[in-house]
Amino acid sequence: MGKRLIVQARGKGGPRYKIPSHRFLGRVRYFSHSNFTGKVVNIANDPGHYSPVMFVKDENGGKVMHIAPEGIQVGDFVHYGQYSGVGSVVELSMIPVGTRVFGIETWPGSGPKLCRSSGSYSTVMSVTDNKVTIQFSTGREKTVDGKCRAMVGIPAGGGRLEKPWVKAGKRSHAMMARGKLYPRTVGVAMNPVDHPYGGRKKHAKFKTISRHAPPGRKIGSIAARRTGKRK
Repeated sequence: MGKRLIVQARGKGGPRYKIPSHRFLGRVRYFSHSNFTGKVVNIANDPGHYSPVMFVKDENGGKVMHIAPEGIQVGDFVHYGQYSGVGSVVELSMIPVGTRVFGIETWPGSGPKLCRSSGSYSTVMSVTDNKVTIQFSTGREKTVDGKCRAMVGIPAGGGRLEKPWVKAGKRSHAMMARGKLYPRTVGVAMNPVDHPYGGRKKHAKFKTISRHAPPGRKIGSIAARRTGKRK
């Protein structure tokens, strides 16, 4: 009898595939109200985020967690509702064209959804009829409501990928902290009992699999209409 595929084991949800969310510091969000000034009371590293996070306290004592922009420090002020440089949380329609922003809402009140990873940002390109066009660092453009809020600046930790891992153990620990599966073993390197592609003496199998195949045989392209590159 064959063994379960990795996708089957992950679907069952054993301890090896569970995300250690009990170690995460919390959820990144914005205050629901505006037109006030908050204060940065702490900056920390969160295993659940690639960027450093900061805790901002408002005038009433409420505290939320934000993605920390480059150049911010403990004791600085975060202005809500008015543009005043890096760290301000304002509506996109109030931000000057050419400004770099991150933590962009997809609809008013949704909370930060776009450009949250370290070093990622978008640039405000144009403001027309309460619609704002932003351009991502990849060059793709997106139009959102002008009342959507964003934070001015760039998320801290932009050079995170420049340093090499050097040792496999370092990367293994980093992947384990996020609940990622590492290392990944290809099917052709497994035994026949572990994967349909396993066993080097066997002939090549078809990559396309029927949608009605049993779970242990669903590997490769499942119910694909076509294969290969488009001409």
